[in-house]
Amino acid sequence: MSATGAAPGVRRDRVIVVGGLAILGGLAWAYLLHLHAPMTGTGIDAVGMDGAMAMSGVHRWRGGDILVAFLMWVVMMVAMMTPSATPMLLTVATVSRQRPQPPSPTAMAAAVFAGYLAVWTGFSLGATLVQWGLQSAAWLSPAMTSVRPLAAGLLLLLAGVYQFTPLKHACLVRCRTPLGFLLAEWRDGTAGGLVMGLRHGVYCVGCCWLVMALLFAVGVMNLLWVVLIAAYVLLEKVSPGGWWVSRAIGVLLAGWGMRMLIAMV
Repeated sequence: MSATGAAPGVRRDRVIVVGGLAILGGLAWAYLLHLHAPMTGTGIDAVGMDGAMAMSGVHRWRGGDILVAFLMWVVMMVAMMTPSATPMLLTVATVSRQRPQPPSPTAMAAAVFAGYLAVWTGFSLGATLVQWGLQSAAWLSPAMTSVRPLAAGLLLLLAGVYQFTPLKHACLVRCRTPLGFLLAEWRDGTAGGLVMGLRHGVYCVGCCWLVMALLFAVGVMNLLWVVLIAAYVLLEKVSPGGWWVSRAIGVLLAGWGMRMLIAMV
């Protein structure tokens, strides 16, 4: 296929991919705004299960609470991570159009995204279980904000230090270079797309898991922090100065954590 003949197809692929992600991300943000409506302060303030998340007291969850919390985490991850996944999925569609094997470029991008979301769904399940344990132990308030300054300070310090570790660097390299990742990891077919999405999702979680965990320190449903973290992840992955963004955030988080810990002495 000539470059001229391929151009309309590439443009169509990009419109479909970006449009689909925009709709999905928009629905996720709309749901978070819906959950945030009955809340006050930095977290959920005694919201009933018919609204969003409140537990039966501080220490016990009812049967459906875990499912609702899990759904909340999944939607948050979709809202926060879809923008930063867009460059990868556009690259997948472009590369796929140059290859004769099925599926279609947009279907291949969808398969990769499905694998990517599967990894973040697994992360959401882990976060839900951690939240359950923390609230059962009264380490989180009913509003889902940290009630243990020591834990919050240590989490902030750990998240800051992690920004400078070799593991963080290795994961970020793969997240910032979609084409390089695909050249090394490309697999044909829908199953291959799922595998690529899973592998890319693992690298992405490796980049961001501690930053996401900061929601336990600042408020699990603190919408301002959800927006700030989503913006940080996007800048870190796609901006030319992403490496500097990562290091600057590391210094800020570590400094904030140290300040909290020193204040307790």
